[in-house]
Amino acid sequence: MNMNMKTKSSNSILGWSYLMMLMKNNLPYICMVVCNIVYAGMALFTKAVISKGMNPYIFGAYRQAFGTLALAPFAFYLERKNSAPLSCSILCKIFLVSLIGITLCINLLNVSFCYVPATFASATTNTIPAITFIIAILLRMESVAITEWSGVAKVLGTMLCVGGAVVYSFVKGPPVYPQATQDQNSRSYTGCGTKAQCLKGSLFALSAQALWSLWLIMQGPLTKIYPDKLRLTTIQCFFSCIQSAIWAVAVERNISAWKLGWDLNLLVVAYCPSSQQSCGRRPLIGEVFVELYC
Repeated sequence: MNMNMKTKSSNSILGWSYLMMLMKNNLPYICMVVCNIVYAGMALFTKAVISKGMNPYIFGAYRQAFGTLALAPFAFYLERKNSAPLSCSILCKIFLVSLIGITLCINLLNVSFCYVPATFASATTNTIPAITFIIAILLRMESVAITEWSGVAKVLGTMLCVGGAVVYSFVKGPPVYPQATQDQNSRSYTGCGTKAQCLKGSLFALSAQALWSLWLIMQGPLTKIYPDKLRLTTIQCFFSCIQSAIWAVAVERNISAWKLGWDLNLLVVAYCPSSQQSCGRRPLIGEVFVELYC
């Protein structure tokens, strides 16, 4: 009996060791799956608070502020030793990258939620691998061998991503439920109120995904001149907070619109920023690999 117990204990230890080794070897894939689950929640929550009347620009400013506060302690503590120096030139580059890849992207995506549902905005993320791949080719960060099957697969995959996003954005399909009311039948399958709203929301969402792809590409050269990844993310989030706040103040000057209560709005602005910025860091894998999971 003691022998059987020892055998079972040994088998359980071996099984646990094998599971830990398997998770360690596939850590990049596991991280990307978790990040996509987080992104799905962000889209749903963002649509919820904007539909309740929260200004999308104010929401963008608040989420970046919460993101900065959430990341700053970790950046200071984990990278307090041997931190890379910050020159004026590096700060200017980080400021520009934050403006293009975070501030504009977040605000355009938030505005798109005013016109299209969360499922539609999330579906446009299918264009990110294609856009990232195209930008990487133009910047000579990726190569394509048309004579090889891998190159053909990349080209066909890019065309499929872009084609699917275009069809989803601009082609109206039949109603899913024929028994729906006349008002529901008059709406497109994307859930937009009118064709103009569908078009406007689609352009905002696709523009945001293009900027996000560009931001991912720019992270490679940026981490070479400033290798402290967590601190770099925090600085970008801080700059984006300032930029988003200026944008929001210019658009909405009503003080009452900036008030946060103990409700869903506060929960969402606390949840979205830190989760997105944390998922955005990827020291183990490259830009194009990340976007294959988006």
